[in-house]
Amino acid sequence: MIQISGDSSRDGCWALVRLRVDGDRIVDADADGLDADLRGLSLLEAASVGGETLAVDALANAVGPIFRAEPSPSRVAVAMSGGVDSAVALLRAGRDAIGVTLRLWTDPHGSSSERVCCSPAAVIAARETCHSLTIPHVTLDLRDEFRRAVVQPFVESYADGRTPNPCTRCNGAFRFAELLAFSRRAGARRLATGHYARIVERQGRSLLARGVDAGKDQSYMLASVDPALLGAVWFPLGESRKDEIRAEAARAGLAAAHRAESQEACFLAGDDYRVFLQRRGVEPRTGPIVDRSGTRVGSHDGHWRYTPGQRRGLGVAAGRPLYAIATDAATNTVVVGPREELARTSLVASGRLYTPVERAEVKIRYRSSPVSATLRPVPGGFAAQLDEPVFGAAPGQTVVVYDGDVVVGAGTLVPAEERLTG
Repeated sequence: MIQISGDSSRDGCWALVRLRVDGDRIVDADADGLDADLRGLSLLEAASVGGETLAVDALANAVGPIFRAEPSPSRVAVAMSGGVDSAVALLRAGRDAIGVTLRLWTDPHGSSSERVCCSPAAVIAARETCHSLTIPHVTLDLRDEFRRAVVQPFVESYADGRTPNPCTRCNGAFRFAELLAFSRRAGARRLATGHYARIVERQGRSLLARGVDAGKDQSYMLASVDPALLGAVWFPLGESRKDEIRAEAARAGLAAAHRAESQEACFLAGDDYRVFLQRRGVEPRTGPIVDRSGTRVGSHDGHWRYTPGQRRGLGVAAGRPLYAIATDAATNTVVVGPREELARTSLVASGRLYTPVERAEVKIRYRSSPVSATLRPVPGGFAAQLDEPVFGAAPGQTVVVYDGDVVVGAGTLVPAEERLTG
């Protein structure tokens, strides 16, 4: 027998829920504002109870940390963001679904902190979608864990002169680890998400593949998910297009059908990353802008404000366009030059190839075009010799390797001078 409590507040109002729980069943409850008496309910049944928004939020905060349920062969845990994609994933998961939303940290000083995909408002929207379909919903408050696993490495990477991709770190590692752990506690057979991606069989193993809708494909963001985990994962939107998804949500009468898309790097809360970094303690510091020969051509107020390939904001007058070519955190230096100096035909990434491959295509950014390359494994990662140059490759970027539509490798780009050691 344990005693738990949860509270919630907004706009000067406050709600508190106190529960006594034996195993997975509530034996006593002090909970005003709910639509049902919680006494005698299992935690799974309680997760379906509606009522006043603050009271339901307080109940969710009480139940989330201890939630568990008996296994069911038909149950699917569905990651809910409050948007249309996860809403349709929930529809397709069937009546034995359970929704789960991760409450993640967002910068409270950001210009749109209430409108991002993991804000309190988004959590409420996700829960209301589930409850409108009489499906239970659980909230996991992972703000502290998210700060440590995603936000702090983002800040440290920029301070160290790298250009990280927090979305691949979040989606490809942090989120899936937490969601799959929850799925097991919830007794679900598999985890479904609203990502536009597919899972295919290749040489006897499950691998990630591009979604059918090329404009929405999210395989790049998910590329670092360990293939060993994919057997417990389902992407119900992988064969669909975005317009089909919105139409399906509208036919079902879901409020999410007309909800706007969530933004990338949600913890920035709508602000420029430079503003965010400064708020997180990365201080401006004057340093030199030099060309490849080392000749000083200007000044800057922090190397972390620049990334390879950047043209705007250099503040350097020249007879031809100049780009940031590289940054040096140790000396607080920014190197600039013409576009041709950005070209790279060889890359080394820390990470791994999921299946042996010699010829494949490589992407260094979510929206970049893939480039054909010859691949070889190296200690701690892989090397790619490109058939044609890429421009603006920056240490810290995610490198994804595709064999056709199938993700066969992923890693993080390391500086040209860095050696991997395994």
